Amino acid sequence: MNLRGFININKPENLTSFDVVREIRKVTNVKKVGHAGTLDPDATGVLPIAVGQATRLLPLLVDSTKRYQGIIRFGITTDTYDSSGIITAEKNASNLTRSTVNENLKHFSGETFQVPPAYSAIKKNGVRAYSIARKGGIVDLQPRKVRAIELKLRKFDTHNPQYPAAEIEIFCEKGFYIRSLAHDLGKKLGTGAHLEKLSRTQVGMFKLENSVDLYRAKSLLENGITDEIVKNIDTVLEHWPAIIIGASDANRIYNGQNIVFTNTKILSKQTNSIKARCYGPNGELIALVKKNETSESWHPYKVINPD
Repeated sequence: MNLRGFININKPENLTSFDVVREIRKVTNVKKVGHAGTLDPDATGVLPIAVGQATRLLPLLVDSTKRYQGIIRFGITTDTYDSSGIITAEKNASNLTRSTVNENLKHFSGETFQVPPAYSAIKKNGVRAYSIARKGGIVDLQPRKVRAIELKLRKFDTHNPQYPAAEIEIFCEKGFYIRSLAHDLGKKLGTGAHLEKLSRTQVGMFKLENSVDLYRAKSLLENGITDEIVKNIDTVLEHWPAIIIGASDANRIYNGQNIVFTNTKILSKQTNSIKARCYGPNGELIALVKKNETSESWHPYKVINPD
């Protein structure tokens, strides 16, 4: 199967993000398959999968903003900061109110410093932090600057009065750990807390309501029905200025050479942009180009070869 494009998968529980990549790779028989941003095995939701040359554009998605919906359970602390971990502390949190939680949640909005969970894929001296933690080692990760664009308390549940829960919505930039938010909020409130449930509802332009179940995606792909779920490779570039060039310039781009756009067709009003998506005469995306600061030439800094 000769595929190139993006599939908006709704990741199920109990699978790693790489498990999903492996399933898509197996059913498409395409070696180049990747995902845009790891989801923990317990988490569900949007996991954009890139197939073929679309993997060249994955960094654009990894760097994009994301939305999540999560449930934070107060009064119970775990070593992994989520419900899959070992309970390390318990405390009656029945004194918490919606107002108190909401006021303290605001402390984490905007640009802050956050320490990632010890059980994370971040590397420490070349070793994944979770590998060190699982062996009982000490994981000393440094605080990192993160940004929560928006934090909303949607619901405060007191059905279990000793361990109440908060349903929150998060709109954030890359590198923000919702598990750390849950742990830090519980610490600030003095009750402890962990992330009980998490769903990612958006990654860049990919939204949960437009996603496809993994097993349905596999069934469609096995039967060669791709148009329904495989989005064009340039889906992630829809806001970029676009340029169509001729065959001779296309050959220069494939050879990594700078070009001066002369006989071109501009498909965007953003002609003053320093970056653009570039299409060949057959309408296929062939490169991302960047304007030279000292001349009128453009450099193909990411070439998309035909599969």
